[in-house]
Amino acid sequence: MKTLENLLYTKDHEWLDKKNESVAVGITDFAQSSLGDIVFVELPEVGSEFSQGDSFGVVESIKSVSDLYAPITGKIIEINEEIVDSPEKLNEGCYESWLVKITPSNTTEMSSLMNAEEYSKHCQSEQ
Repeated sequence: MKTLENLLYTKDHEWLDKKNESVAVGITDFAQSSLGDIVFVELPEVGSEFSQGDSFGVVESIKSVSDLYAPITGKIIEINEEIVDSPEKLNEGCYESWLVKITPSNTTEMSSLMNAEEYSKHCQSEQ
C-alpha cells in the first residue's frame, strides 16, 4: 500500500492536499485497491457545502458502492470532470486523480486528520 508523506488522511480512506486556500480530496491506494475496478463516480455540484463527515459522493466498483465523506467542512469549488468521465483513472493513479477541491470553512478540523505513518497503522488494523 502506497502513501504519500505530504498528504493528510481520513479513517474513511481519503487523502487531502492543502494548496494555498483550497484542499484537493481523493481516495487512497488502500481504498482503490479494496474497491477493485472502479466503474462510476458521482460527485457534488460546484458550490455545494458540506460539514465534516457528510456524504458528498459515491464511488462504484465492480465489487461494491462506497460513499465519499467530507473530510473537512467547506464549499466545493471544483470537481474533477475527467474522473467522472473516466473513473478507471482512480485505479491507475489514485494520488494524481483528485475528486473535488474544497475551500475549508474551519481549518482547525485538519488537525484531526492522520499523517502518512498514522494512516498506514490505521490500514494495518483494518486488514
